Amino acid sequence: MNRIKSHTSIEARRGVATLVIAAAVGLMSITAGERANAAQTAEKPNIVFILADDLGWADLGCQGSTFYRTPNLDRLAKRGMRFTSAYAASSVCSPTRASIMTGKYPARLDLTLWLEGTSGTKRKLLDAPHAKHLPLEDTTIAEALKESGYTTAAVGKWHLGPEPYYPEKHGFDLNVAGTRFGWPVGGYFLPNRMNLPGARKGEYLTDRLTDEGLKFIERHKDEPFFLYQSYHSVHTPIQGKPELVERYRKLIKDDCPQNNATYAAMVHSLDENVGRIIDKLDELKIAGRTVVFFFSDNGGFLGATSNVPLRKGKGYSYEGGHREPLIVSCPGRVPAGSVCDVPVVSTDFYPTMLEMAGLAAKPKQHVDGVSFAQLLLGRGEKLDREDIYWHYPHYSPQGGTPSGAIRSGNYKLIEFFEDGRVELYDLEKDLSEKNDLSPKMPERTRQLHEKLKAWRKEVDAKMPPVNPGYKAKGQGAGEK
Repeated sequence: MNRIKSHTSIEARRGVATLVIAAAVGLMSITAGERANAAQTAEKPNIVFILADDLGWADLGCQGSTFYRTPNLDRLAKRGMRFTSAYAASSVCSPTRASIMTGKYPARLDLTLWLEGTSGTKRKLLDAPHAKHLPLEDTTIAEALKESGYTTAAVGKWHLGPEPYYPEKHGFDLNVAGTRFGWPVGGYFLPNRMNLPGARKGEYLTDRLTDEGLKFIERHKDEPFFLYQSYHSVHTPIQGKPELVERYRKLIKDDCPQNNATYAAMVHSLDENVGRIIDKLDELKIAGRTVVFFFSDNGGFLGATSNVPLRKGKGYSYEGGHREPLIVSCPGRVPAGSVCDVPVVSTDFYPTMLEMAGLAAKPKQHVDGVSFAQLLLGRGEKLDREDIYWHYPHYSPQGGTPSGAIRSGNYKLIEFFEDGRVELYDLEKDLSEKNDLSPKMPERTRQLHEKLKAWRKEVDAKMPPVNPGYKAKGQGAGEK
């Protein structure tokens, strides 16, 4: 699975040659002026990091969806590299967002629960101790870029602490609508409570956030900038534009697991606005010196979408909770139309952005991140890392129980903390995690379990204590 290929390539060993050809085609696709601009500022390209909320791995056309229409994200994939094994560091939002900002696993930060969340007091286990905000002591990716001459902006969802810990306290020159809230309070149709002055009645939040992002790009087009464009879409409440909802109602098919017309309308609006950003970069002739990342913070919410072929979704340690769509584009630098199967995780964005910007790494900060810039630039087909870890010592509102996991090569082991049960899957042969191999492969199961426990000790991961007041009422301990 650990390889890079073009959309049309079949043999994995042809990947490197394909990347060279694709890179040449990408260079020819931009104008001479853009190439000159790219050459002049190659060490400090602009960075646009677009983050969706609760978008599932299978929610894009280029990821296999036949219901949702995402022509702009599909276009972005054709201009760059699409990752098929990209992971969020958590199955819920705040921990993953913290991992992007710091390059650290949520367990190392103790920021393992979505902020202001709780598991309650009637379950077998209590919540593990957890942080209530992103620590100011950490140097965020925004601070690292800012100290190297970048102008920085956070537009949209923040959800990493109350006002003393807002984006402007973490290296962002501009904060638009970033608050402690993890959802659009008051809904997607403005005005709401997201601190957007002058909002027109009925204006759609996703559109307005893009307006703000485009203004920032326009103002700073002649200098290196970092835009963290963090949408609330497609998080609940599920609210789409009525005309789009009606359009998708007519497209629903009984044999398609994705059949929520309102959710489809939200995906449609998200895609439209990503297209607006792409078009603005093209219009300003800065696409060739702008690295665009598109990602989601956790798996799709099962009440709104289907993550098939992945198992489960948001709040679970199965693939549906962690595996995300990831696209990276920079015409002339990232090979157009390439696909990468190498596993990457959200802690990796920090060192990758630094390397793509020509800046020195900060290994003491992004201690858990590994730069995948070499994959983006066609300089290699694997990373110097074998294992990826997860730690979610809480109950999720979606039904997941406290658990942890490790992916090592193609194998993934999940441990459930209520009873210590473990499950083992071969993701190359069993992407849907239907065949638990732990009874058949006890030695591999033991080895991975020991690795997971050793990692928890290394990062001082907090475990959920037993609830002394718990009284069983026939509820099960697993997630089968």
